[in-house]
Amino acid sequence: MNSASGNDPQALREPVLTTTSARIVTRDQHPVSRSQISDNALKVLYRLIGAGHQAFLVGGCLRDILVGIEPKDFDIATDALPDEVRALFRNARLIGRRFRLAHVRFGREVIEVATFRGAAADDAPQMERQALPSRRRSTQENEPAAALSGSGMILRDNVYGTIEDDAARRDFTINALYYTPADFCLYDFAGGLEDIEQRRVRLIGDPAQRYREDPVRILRALRFAAKLGFDLEAETAAAIPDTAELLLDVPPARLFDEVVKLLLHGQGEDTFDWLCRFGIFTMLFPEAAACTERDPTQNTFIRTALANTDNRIVEDLPVTPGFLYAALLWPAVVAEKERQEAAGASPKEALVAAGAEVIARQQAHTSVPRRFSTWMREAWELQPRLESPTPRQVQRLMSHPRFRAAYDFLVVRERAGHATGGMGDWWTRFQAADEHARQAMLGALRPGTGRGGPRRRRRRRKPSAAS
Repeated sequence: MNSASGNDPQALREPVLTTTSARIVTRDQHPVSRSQISDNALKVLYRLIGAGHQAFLVGGCLRDILVGIEPKDFDIATDALPDEVRALFRNARLIGRRFRLAHVRFGREVIEVATFRGAAADDAPQMERQALPSRRRSTQENEPAAALSGSGMILRDNVYGTIEDDAARRDFTINALYYTPADFCLYDFAGGLEDIEQRRVRLIGDPAQRYREDPVRILRALRFAAKLGFDLEAETAAAIPDTAELLLDVPPARLFDEVVKLLLHGQGEDTFDWLCRFGIFTMLFPEAAACTERDPTQNTFIRTALANTDNRIVEDLPVTPGFLYAALLWPAVVAEKERQEAAGASPKEALVAAGAEVIARQQAHTSVPRRFSTWMREAWELQPRLESPTPRQVQRLMSHPRFRAAYDFLVVRERAGHATGGMGDWWTRFQAADEHARQAMLGALRPGTGRGGPRRRRRRRKPSAAS
């Protein structure tokens, strides 16, 4: 088995777990079947094994199979080093700096292959994140294999070891399960099978230390609890309040990805409950959290939006982080719009400015990529136009590239009890109506009905003396 670090292989600690601590479940004693595993994942496993390497399915895919959920992603752990994986697969590329691993791509499906992680070096340097080489300047020579921040957060973790080391380095017991088609056995190194039976999420090792190493584990703990319907083990839960502030040190770009994982797995509303229970929502979305505390209807709106997203995921309909973030930040946009109007801005100007301001301030907590921030602002800015259209505007609005998103957003607002003049229902009926019914509905949008307001008549200019 290969055992190496990016610098000195001798810098590894003794493994925390040993093979004698592994519970080995034979083929006839566990429910994992090759029929439940992606064909492409099996191809990767068999090629690695055929090349003389150890290779195991690991983590979430096994956990999901054991709790009766169809797995969507298949991760592999191996003793092959990243360069060895790339040499075996022409369709592989190496990614990551914090964790170096390989992505083996088969069309849309990506199989993630990671080398067994070793125990972090005792003498891993402590440094500020800014002191690490930038992405452009990073080379194999100047990139440390292991590095910690002053608070103990792992900044680099590319020290490699054995499967026992790897199991000890995993975050939760339910993710330290391994399966290989070499012998069809299931390997449990940390009591994950018992925790699945007891329906609990439990960290491996000292919870406070594990959260300090990577504060995102707090979010992962809450996500697994919501997704699986599990409870948090007592010590795993008790360590969250004292370490939660470390989330403020996590790069906003990484937190954006984690929030998407948190709330777009089909149990977003339950996850929101967990976030609020531990005060984590306030850290991730401070303005929105303050607004929901002042105005319970905004809390209802966020829950309605999350429930709507959960239903779409269950029905296998498309969802986008843009809609999710648009909903989470809408309470802050409404509050900022009111401030802008109080300062003298017109309603339209206030809404445009509010959207830009709120997104800019949110970037300090969880970054919002431009492809989504543009989507969000357009959906927000269409809200008053959908609430008060004139007959001439209806077709133009329906041809807007963001109409469907803005319409869905309007409907969610209406379901949550926001004042929309009933236009969410109007647009729903209008889209389903035939041409005759549409003409009648357009006729009802005449000036003075309150939907669209009275039209201003253009004054004809009097002919000048020169004409």
